[in-house]
Amino acid sequence: MDLRPPSREPASQQHQLLLFPTLNKRELKYALVFLVLLISSLVIFDLVSPFDPRSVFGTGFLWQMLPRKQKPSLEACDFSNGRWVLDESYPLQSYTEGCPFLDPGFRCSQNGRKDQDYRKWRWQPEGCDLPRFNASELLERSRNGRIVFAGDSIGRNQWESLLCMLAQAVSNKSRIYEVNGNPITKHKGFLSMRFHDYNLTVEYYRAPFLVIIGHPPENSSNQVQTTLRVDELHWYSKRWIGADVLVFNAGHWWNEDKTIKMGRYFQEGGQVNMTMDIMEAFRRNGTWDSGGSCNEDTEPERIYKMLEAEPWNNVFISNVIKQMEHKNRKIRYLNITYLTSFRKDGHPSQNREPGTPALAPQDCSHWCLPGVPDTWNELLYGHLLSKGFRTN
Repeated sequence: MDLRPPSREPASQQHQLLLFPTLNKRELKYALVFLVLLISSLVIFDLVSPFDPRSVFGTGFLWQMLPRKQKPSLEACDFSNGRWVLDESYPLQSYTEGCPFLDPGFRCSQNGRKDQDYRKWRWQPEGCDLPRFNASELLERSRNGRIVFAGDSIGRNQWESLLCMLAQAVSNKSRIYEVNGNPITKHKGFLSMRFHDYNLTVEYYRAPFLVIIGHPPENSSNQVQTTLRVDELHWYSKRWIGADVLVFNAGHWWNEDKTIKMGRYFQEGGQVNMTMDIMEAFRRNGTWDSGGSCNEDTEPERIYKMLEAEPWNNVFISNVIKQMEHKNRKIRYLNITYLTSFRKDGHPSQNREPGTPALAPQDCSHWCLPGVPDTWNELLYGHLLSKGFRTN
């Protein structure tokens, strides 16, 4: 069985993936920027200049549609265009909920979910095949390197997925450890997991907006409780320098409920702008977490018209990327919103971690693991292979 979507125009796509090479202390071969828009946006940039945290505010996305070919090369393959196929033999989920690097909230079966079919859907790109994830290969290519995730809890979702996927190639799991001895349940600050035999760290930094959240300037309105400094990257950005793979994750928090309605306004150049709305603030730098239910979904969406329209976030991002073209930046991105939008069945829903109040809302933001984020990492792996990524 497969879900073959009808033909669509580029405007219906919502999530992207971009790639760009840079140089820093050591060559920052590939900085991958994943901006979560509505569900989650994956963006990969190929940097051609040294990574400067300030440069993030002048970058965006390039809209690129690859020509259709019967069997395009790996580099030319448009992974974003395809369909979900039910595959009983699908082996991607080589890890289980017993992986020691998973948060309790992502272990849906242990939390009471009875059906397992959501794990059996494989993404099949149109006209080409997605490379099968090879943990040993990626570990070897990343030897002596750093893979860094920065953003919100959906980025953490993907970070934990990658940890478990890579761990399958390590027989002695005690050789994988948090460098500061922190437990995986630590949700503030940052975590750095070392794969000792490869001298590789896979790191996560919690920075939901990617920019600084701070106290308002003196003499600000009483309405202003905190500010988002839209022209200043998070303090953790200094730690991201030197990463070989850098994954940014944001957008999920860029909504009125988590900003203006909480007394969190936007600050630029030392001044609070009380009239700046969320759209303008995001431009200078969707939400699935606004309530509702997703427990009735047990397989991917079949009706194309039920998918969300293109969000305003993408319009801004697409326009900024076009500006990057004129700066001769090498850019490649893959839109993953489309493939992810079909997968409401992959959320934890009411199968939340032990101790969650009975009347708590369903979790229709995050993803069960194993699950959909594994496919994001397969796409990430495919793009790294297509660009010849290697740290040594």
